[in-house]
Amino acid sequence: MDAHTFRQIAGCFATGVAIATTRAKDGTLHGLTVNSFTSLSLNPLLVLVNIDKQAGVYDAFMQSDTYAVNILQQGQKALSQQFATSGINRFAGVSYRSGQLGSPILDGCLAFFDCRIVNRLDGGDHTIFIGEVLDGAVTEDGPPLLYYRGQYRQLAP
Repeated sequence: MDAHTFRQIAGCFATGVAIATTRAKDGTLHGLTVNSFTSLSLNPLLVLVNIDKQAGVYDAFMQSDTYAVNILQQGQKALSQQFATSGINRFAGVSYRSGQLGSPILDGCLAFFDCRIVNRLDGGDHTIFIGEVLDGAVTEDGPPLLYYRGQYRQLAP
């Protein structure tokens, strides 16, 4: 098995698209688009997000105690692309509020989880950030933004 074949196979699993955000200890905001996010446990309430160790925001997440997961709706493809772009201020023009734990909660998303990091696990070229959910809500109604085989997709009507 090589990495290319692995990615082709993994790409056959349709996922939702989310933006993970955090606030660094110096107050700066950081975030990135993720589709490697999942719920983990109901007791306790846990979710996880996987972040590439080479990502520009990786150190901010490693040094933070919290993160939020903002689940995107179908109309937020441009926002997803903005948070996937390196070398820019990803929060430029983005409306948000601070969650209970201080991480940015992006306006217009379908839902969010506000989490305290309870564990970081090595996952090869990624780190698995396990977060205990301390707050969250469904904030909008609409279809989700989906990703399948390297492209954004929509639910069939």
